[in-house]
Amino acid sequence: MKFFKKLLLSLAIILGLAILALYLFDADYILRGVKITYLKGYKTAYIDDYSEFDNRTIKTSGKPQPWSLHKKYNSAEATQKLQSINEELGTVAFLIIKNDSIWYEKYADDYGKTSHTNSFSMAKSITSALLGKAIKDGFIKDLDQPVADFYPQFDKRLSVGDLSSMSSGLNWEENYYSPFSMTARAYLDDDIKELILSLRVEEEPGKAYKYLSGNTQLLSMVVAKASEKTLSDYLSESFWQPMGMQDKAFWQLDDNEEGDEKAYCCIASNARDFAKFGKLYKDHGKWNGEQLLDSSFVATSIQPKFKDSPEYGYGFWLSNHLNKKMFVMRGILGQYVITIPEDDMIIVRLGHQRGERTNDRAFTDDFYTYVEEAYQMISN
Repeated sequence: MKFFKKLLLSLAIILGLAILALYLFDADYILRGVKITYLKGYKTAYIDDYSEFDNRTIKTSGKPQPWSLHKKYNSAEATQKLQSINEELGTVAFLIIKNDSIWYEKYADDYGKTSHTNSFSMAKSITSALLGKAIKDGFIKDLDQPVADFYPQFDKRLSVGDLSSMSSGLNWEENYYSPFSMTARAYLDDDIKELILSLRVEEEPGKAYKYLSGNTQLLSMVVAKASEKTLSDYLSESFWQPMGMQDKAFWQLDDNEEGDEKAYCCIASNARDFAKFGKLYKDHGKWNGEQLLDSSFVATSIQPKFKDSPEYGYGFWLSNHLNKKMFVMRGILGQYVITIPEDDMIIVRLGHQRGERTNDRAFTDDFYTYVEEAYQMISN
C-alpha cells in the first residue's frame, strides 16, 4: 500500500513539474490541446471541434438562395467503389452539382444539409477570395502591394500575392502532428497574431512555392487591417449575404469574442454553402448578375503561378486529372470542393479522414477516386 502511495505521489510530482515546464516555456497551449483532442479520443483536430473554441458568427442575409435540384436528383446510386471509400474514410457529406443543380446528395452519421463541420484549409481559398474583394473594394491596391505597407516589420519584397500563392519565404514550420510546431500553437494558443508577427522572411519572396499556413494567416491580418473590419463581418457582407448562403457559419477565434479568426483554417459551415464558392469562381466572380470578384483576379487565382509547381494557384489547388482542368478547395481531413468548369460540375466531399498518398501526386488517393467515381455515376 505504501508503495502505491509513493508511486502516485511521484506521478503527481512529475505531472506537476511537466505542467509547470509548459507554462515556463510558453507552451501551456498544449494543455488546451489535451483537453480538446486527446481527452475526447482524438489524436488531432476533428470536424466537430469548432464548438470547443470561441467563434465569430458569419451572418446570412435571411434571404437564402437555395440550389436548384436537378431533374434527375438522386436518381443514381453511388458506385460500389465510392460507397466503400466513403464508409472507410467516414464521409459525412457527398454532393455532385451539375449545371448549377444538385444531381446527387448523400449524408451519413446523423449529418445533414445544415450540419456545420470544420472547413480546415478550405478556409485558405475563402481568405484568398477576401483578398480579391479587398482589391476590388480599393482597400488593397493589387497583388503586388507590399505587406510592409500594413505591417512595416516585414521585408518590403514580400507582397500580398506572395502570401496567397504560397511563395512568401517565411520561416513558418508546417507540421500537423508535433504539439510543439507553429501549426499546433496557431491552432491552440490564445494569441495567433503574436506568433505571426514573430515570423521573418528567410528566402526571397515570390520565387518558389512552399505551402505554409502562416502565409494565409498573415494575409488575413492584412485584409482585416486594410478593410478595418473583422474577417467574419467582411466575409458576411462580401459573400455570405449576397450569395444567399442558407445558414450562418462560424469562424474559430484564437481567444474570446475579441480574438482573431484562424484564417488558415476553421470555418464551420455545410456542404451546400461551401459549394457556392466553386460556382462563384466557375462563373468568373459573378453571382446572379453581380460581379463580386474581378474576373481577372479569379482567372489568376485558378492558374499556377509557377511552372514547376502546377498544383497551386492563389488560394486554390489545381489538377488536370482525367485531362480536365479543375480547381479545388482542400482541407486536411479530406474536405473538398472540386470544380470542373468544362463539364459545369462541382463535387463536394466532407468527412472525418482523408486517404493515403501512395505516390508523388499532388493529392491523396481519395481525391482521384471521388472524381473518377462521380464521372462514372454520371456516365451510367
